[in-house]
Amino acid sequence: MIYLNYNNLDAETQERLLTKSKDDIKSKFGEDLKAFSEQHQLDFEEVLYEEAVKNLYNYKYKFNI
Repeated sequence: MIYLNYNNLDAETQERLLTKSKDDIKSKFGEDLKAFSEQHQLDFEEVLYEEAVKNLYNYKYKFNI
């Protein structure tokens, strides 16, 4: 069994996982992030991106070869 982290994955896989992470964060915390970004006058997409990247490191990647 091989254990990898996000940095060990190819660019296409990283992009796919980032998109999935953004959707996950948006569905769970979208309203809270939108309110936070408006309150602090931040770009919502940038806040979403930062939270999605943080979320990626919570995933466990497991590949069977």
